[in-house]
Amino acid sequence: MKLTHLIPLLTLTTAVYAAPQAFDFKDPKGVNNAVFKLDAPLESINGSANGITGSVSFDAENPGATTGKITVTAASLTVPNPMMNGHLHSDKWLDATKFPEITFEAKSLANVKTEGNVTTAEVTGKFSLHGVTNEITAPIKLTYLKDKLADRVPNMKGDLLVIRANFKINREEFDINKGQYTDKVSTTIDLSLSIAGAAVAK
Repeated sequence: MKLTHLIPLLTLTTAVYAAPQAFDFKDPKGVNNAVFKLDAPLESINGSANGITGSVSFDAENPGATTGKITVTAASLTVPNPMMNGHLHSDKWLDATKFPEITFEAKSLANVKTEGNVTTAEVTGKFSLHGVTNEITAPIKLTYLKDKLADRVPNMKGDLLVIRANFKINREEFDINKGQYTDKVSTTIDLSLSIAGAAVAK
């Protein structure tokens, strides 16, 4: 085979077997956030958290192989009412001093569907809160934005990976006041995650 014929073949092989990229979710803009809602009979509590970090391995040629870990600083969870906010972080609820991190470690994706640069799937992994770890499965959407990092963070070149997920957990399954205060604090917590990670060009 002539060298001129071999070069395109090598280029194609390299593209097919391109290594996964590591996306860093420590957002320099501070925009990444998680939103939570508890809708009890007497009160509806809404809050958010922005202390988000983590790393996700993503291969645009094989999105189904995505793995990674996202961490939320428990002390970054806030609600509008200052007194409630204090209770939230106390040892009666999250105990943010003893358990400073809330984490989700993705292990596998199922029912993976990709159209263009958007992949939808069901992610299964380990969710850790209040010193307890449970396996959960949740729907997820991954949007891969090649060469778009500079559009979000000036003077930085690279790719973006945007993750969106919505799921529910039960606070009692994480040993948070089992059977108590259910009229004001729902046992079911709705969680919504919307975060962007960066793979900086080398």
